Amino acid sequence: MPELGRIVEKVRSKNAGPFWLTVDIFCGSQDAFVRVRDGLSTSGVARILDTPAQTLKRFDIEDLAVVKLSLPRPAVQGTTADRDMHGAALAALIAEIEIP
Repeated sequence: MPELGRIVEKVRSKNAGPFWLTVDIFCGSQDAFVRVRDGLSTSGVARILDTPAQTLKRFDIEDLAVVKLSLPRPAVQGTTADRDMHGAALAALIAEIEIP
C-alpha cells in the first residue's frame, strides 16, 4: 500500500492557536481526494496521534479536494512540555500513513 504522502500533493500541519493543531491534506485531484477520504480512518489517525478519537475533528472538503484534521495540542504552545512549537512535525507522521 502506498503512503499518503505519495498519493497527495502536500500534507501540511501547523498550530491553530495555543490549544489546537491542524493538518491539511491537499489531494490535488478528485481521484486522490476520494481515495484519501475513503481510505483514511479517523479512528486510525487518532490512534497514531495518541489522541482520543472523539477529540479529533475531521473535515472532508470535496470542492477543494482537501481533508482537514484538527486536534487539541498535547501541551499548550510555548510551555516547557511543548515539543513542537509550530505544529509542523505532524505532517511527516501523517504522510507516512498507508492508504489502501
